[in-house]
Amino acid sequence: MSQSQTAIESQTGLPLTTLSEDEQMFRASVHEFAEGELRPRVAQMDEQEKLDPALIKQCFELGLLGIETPEEFGGAGASFFTAILAVEELSRVDASVGVLVDVQNTLVNNALIRWGNPEQQKKYLSQLAAGKVGAYALSEASSGSDAFAMQTRVVDKGDHYSITGQKLWITNGNEAEIFVLFANANPEAGYRGITAFIVEKGFPGFTVGKKEHKLGIRASSTTELILEDCQVPKENVLGEVGKGYKVSIETLNEGRIGIGAQMIGLARGALECALAYTSERQQFGKSINQFQGVQFQLAEMATELEAARLMVYNAARMKDAGLNFVKEAAMAKLYSSRAAERISSQAIELYGGYGFVKDYPVEKFWRDSKIGSIYEGTSNMQLQTIAKLMIGK
Repeated sequence: MSQSQTAIESQTGLPLTTLSEDEQMFRASVHEFAEGELRPRVAQMDEQEKLDPALIKQCFELGLLGIETPEEFGGAGASFFTAILAVEELSRVDASVGVLVDVQNTLVNNALIRWGNPEQQKKYLSQLAAGKVGAYALSEASSGSDAFAMQTRVVDKGDHYSITGQKLWITNGNEAEIFVLFANANPEAGYRGITAFIVEKGFPGFTVGKKEHKLGIRASSTTELILEDCQVPKENVLGEVGKGYKVSIETLNEGRIGIGAQMIGLARGALECALAYTSERQQFGKSINQFQGVQFQLAEMATELEAARLMVYNAARMKDAGLNFVKEAAMAKLYSSRAAERISSQAIELYGGYGFVKDYPVEKFWRDSKIGSIYEGTSNMQLQTIAKLMIGK
């Protein structure tokens, strides 16, 4: 048993999947919301490629977009693990809403909680808890996995900063009003010139550009951002000038656990559909779940899901316990994204021809699963992170 596992066990004394009373109540409330309000909207939002604004408003009213935000700023003041439960439970019904809540909590709010000064926290965390969506703007056309190759530039204009460049693949781009955005203030210094800024949608020179048409999580907007001499106040530097690389790395480590939660949520949804369908579908005079071959497939799916859930929960509990969780977060994201893709694909096969058409839900779970191995660090980048931490380089 590793030191980290021992520390968690001594802290909680309970299995990872055992929830406290507060956690159980919270999960039950999110489950009720997902079934009652979200599920009836899923197909239409997927078809229209747009989140229902009324649903986003309900997410704010339920406190789902400010879970870790301190109560003094209008948030719930809950744990990181609580946010993970919300992402999982929502993604079980629709991963697009799961990632909306994930990005807001694990990336945007977390960056401000950890790196924002008191004035920034009071101003922006309050808005993000009350009704404004946030987005995290790191990627560019030439800087995907090589995030620090960014070309977006910052010029000090004395009384403000001017930012010029283009960002791509920005989740929540259409809905967001507050962006944690990264740009290089000193290109000669390489990655040590990268700086994090809080950019508002209404700042002069800021435009939301093209919206991508995607395979999965179609209701979640993914856009480009265009900055042309975008004027950003000096007080909107998040952290320190030249320390943006540290902000991005440490925030994304937490975000990867959120993506893991999204993946186990949609895998749960796919498995639940497969269980229901195989109990109803009759062939050769009995339900197909009475055939050993089908039973074995269901058992394999359930086992993979449980392993993924344990990895995600472990990483989240480690984060809340103040332990080093970087390797565990990378492992959780890597494994859960693979598990989600396999489980949702198997669900389609168990449905047969019905699984291949949009009248049934499992094809969407498979489409949504594919992004898990790509965003917030590809699977290859997770493997590289894990290996480096194992061999000490």
